[in-house]
This record gives sequence, structure tokens and C-alpha cells, in this order.
Amino acid sequence: MNTAPHSLSAWSLIEQASPLVKFILLMLLSASVLTWAIIILKIKLIKTSKAGNSFFLEIFWNAKSLEEIQQQVETIPYSPIAHVFSAGYKELRKLPANERTENGTPEISNIERALNRSHANEVDLLEKYMEWLATTASAAPFVGLFGTVWGIMSSFQNIGATGSASLSVVAPGISEALIATAVGLAAAIPAVIAYNSLLNKMNRISLDIESFSQDFLNMIQRSLLSHKRNEKVQPNTQAHDLASEAQE
Repeated sequence: MNTAPHSLSAWSLIEQASPLVKFILLMLLSASVLTWAIIILKIKLIKTSKAGNSFFLEIFWNAKSLEEIQQQVETIPYSPIAHVFSAGYKELRKLPANERTENGTPEISNIERALNRSHANEVDLLEKYMEWLATTASAAPFVGLFGTVWGIMSSFQNIGATGSASLSVVAPGISEALIATAVGLAAAIPAVIAYNSLLNKMNRISLDIESFSQDFLNMIQRSLLSHKRNEKVQPNTQAHDLASEAQE
């Protein structure tokens, strides 16, 4: 009677579990540890990205030239928007003045492709390892369920071997099964919550990058057209000042 509580404790049940159930529990525990590591990493990455974007945009809208901004990109903490700007600026500098077309469409297309490539790379970096969270969220409950089924099968085997269906006979197998279910849910629930939350924040960053890219393209297009038509840039229009400075 004194040993019953100890023998039915969670740790004792895990020690007494079959090798297959122990392997399942080890897999689920490893998946849970990796899931939390990814969650922490992504939270830090998103926080750094948002802070870096805010810092870069402040520099961008207050700078006097695109060249000045480009010189400060390397000193900015990780910012997807800064990297996208850098890709667009480098493509812009490749355009020879004597080869510009009348409407600037080919030039804008080249810059747009560079911005899109950089945008895709930044999103890929943000979403790296997110597929692991999705896989854990969907697969962990079923892996735990497999351990549950195996534990229940062990209980029936004990009943057949002893010819008794008493609590002392079926309790170890049932408890083992419930532990596998609990561990599976413990791995899956944080994964699915974190996946949805993190993906939503990443989508917002992606929208910010897309919005900046459109603003940057519009600014460059106006600059190309005004340069081709030999129009004077208004000194109080900052966007035109930035683009024209980079074109000189």
C-alpha cells in the first residue's frame, strides 16, 4: 500500500514504460525544446526587425541624399527595409545617365525586380524554421496519440495475462497512455499558438517592406521623369531631393 503512490507517480510510470513509449516521449520532449528555442529566436528577431525598420525609416525621411542613407545602412541594427533599400539603391546606381529611356519604364522594372528579390530574401529569413512549428503543431498530437494507443494495448495485455481487470492491473498502462497524450499536447499547443502569432507579425513586416518599396519606386520614377524633362526639383519636396541627389 505504501509503494502504490510511488509506483503510479508520473516519473515512475515513465521509467516503467515500454521502450516504444519512452522513445515517443523522448521525441516529443525534443520537439518541445526545439519549438521553444525557435519561438524565442523568432520573438527576438521580430523585435529587432521592427526596431531596425523604425530607426531606418527615421533616417530615410530625414536624410538629404540617398548616398547618405546608404552609408548608414551598415550601422543600422538588422532591418529588412534597410536591406531592401540597399538592393534598390545599388540597382539605381547601375543606370548610366546616357542610357535612360524617355519614360523610365525599363529602369523602374530593373529596380523593382531588385526590390522584389531582396523582399523575398528578407521574408525567407524571417520565416526560416517556421515550418518546424507548423509540423510540430499538426504532428505532435498524433504522435502522442500513438503512445496513448500503445499504453492502452499494454493495459489489455496485462488484463489478459493476469485474468483480472482491477485498478492495479490497468492503471499503469492507462496512466502511461495519458502521459503520452499530455506530452503530445504540451508540444503542440505552444507551437500552434506561436506559429499563428509570429506569422501574423511577419506578415505585417512584409507589408511594411512592400509599402516602402512602392514609395521608393514612385520616388525614383518621378525623379527619372523630371530629370528627362529637365524640370527643376522643388527645394521643399524632400522625396524629389533624395532621388535627384542619387541621380547626379
